[in-house]
Amino acid sequence: MATRDSWVSNLGFVLAAVGSAAGLGNIWRFPWLTAENGGSAFLVVYLLLIIGVGVPGLLAEFVLGRRGKQTPTGALRSLIGSPEGAVVGWFTVVTTTVLLSFYSVVGGWILRYTLVSPNGAYFGQPQQYFGAMSYGLEAVGFHLAFLALVAGIVFFGVRRGIERVSKVMLPAVVVLLVGLSAWTATQPNTAAGYAFYLGFDGEYLAANFASVLGPAAGQALFTLSLGAGTMLTYASYLEDDASLPRDTLVIAVSNTFIGVLAGLIVIPLLFSQGIDPGQGGPGALFVALASVFGSLPGGAVVATAFFATVLLAAVTSGISMLEVPVGTLVDEYGVSRRQATLSVSGLIAVTGSGLALASSVFQFVSGPLVDVMLSLGLFAFLAIAGWILRPEAVEEFRTGAGRFDALAEPWILIVGWVLPAVVLFSMTSTVTSLVGASVGLGGRAAVAIVGAFVCRVVVTNVELSGATRSPGLRRE
Repeated sequence: MATRDSWVSNLGFVLAAVGSAAGLGNIWRFPWLTAENGGSAFLVVYLLLIIGVGVPGLLAEFVLGRRGKQTPTGALRSLIGSPEGAVVGWFTVVTTTVLLSFYSVVGGWILRYTLVSPNGAYFGQPQQYFGAMSYGLEAVGFHLAFLALVAGIVFFGVRRGIERVSKVMLPAVVVLLVGLSAWTATQPNTAAGYAFYLGFDGEYLAANFASVLGPAAGQALFTLSLGAGTMLTYASYLEDDASLPRDTLVIAVSNTFIGVLAGLIVIPLLFSQGIDPGQGGPGALFVALASVFGSLPGGAVVATAFFATVLLAAVTSGISMLEVPVGTLVDEYGVSRRQATLSVSGLIAVTGSGLALASSVFQFVSGPLVDVMLSLGLFAFLAIAGWILRPEAVEEFRTGAGRFDALAEPWILIVGWVLPAVVLFSMTSTVTSLVGASVGLGGRAAVAIVGAFVCRVVVTNVELSGATRSPGLRRE
């Protein structure tokens, strides 16, 4: 059997992982979610969730990925030593397929705006332009073009495709965002935007904490690619000498920095033109900002640079999503990478086209469905690392950890006891909001705590009475 692909360097892994996280979740989704949920109030909750949930959860995925040395299906089946692991793995494959199906549609929007920005085609009537192009046959065409771009990179594998492109695209994204944020600071009437975004509003947060928590948690999972198996898959290509805690911190901090930078561009620009940033929703990036670009001197140049930046970020995330099902076919069934890439891309071409033709389905898939699926995936990863594989997870954490070695025990306590309840609380908030049920903060907290405890008891008892895991997965 052919040697499994791997990263050329640890830097390549870090850049690819940051690129996976720092995509449309940061530049498209983060600004409008922040604006819709109180600005700085959302930012504070989001940052706390990144630190308290995102970093330990991301590290759990890295531990499972490097330990299993396969994509989610094979890795979890081998680590657990039972078919249930494969079920969890296949669920993550489905999740990434769903994610990329809607993500590719938005990527098509970005591609189109990048191409037409030099002539300002949408400046005159941005609302009508976005309405005409966001869904329909033209949206299908650009979705397919974006998907082809992503597939072309994955086609060449981890070293020659994903790592090589990430080393160029991610630094370009950061440089362009820094330049655009500096330019934004020179525009008139942006002070109110900075105050809304960065000035802490404790009164709003206290009054709306429950409503802010759900979107902030969903965004934290989405932006770090948690629960979808992308980070597990990337870590499966790592060598054993990499420090997983160090890499996790670097990736989380870098990703958050990029998201904050995006907010420093979008929100102040909207305020500078007297536009309410909380009214734009998913179209804020295309409609509201188009109005801003159209009113500025040299707006076409700025718009082109901005959407080119977003496109680069979207591609780096798209390749990580596509790699999960492609890598699964390669690892599980011995399918060639080229055949696997073509097969999965063909499937997503169909599912994404369906979403590009049905706006109501798109809204559901890109919102609550994705949030719930990511929460379920992350909960499963936490349960496996913190309940079933506790000794092995700690051992994997410490391998190559260096000065972070002492954090292994506190980390496994958080993963095993705290995070499952937090994830269930977030999922309960999303589901109750979706169905219109009125459940107070205390009720949701009780459901999360009791639910996490019951799940732990059940999983632990099943594990104790079931088959033992393969000793070959323990380090010698």
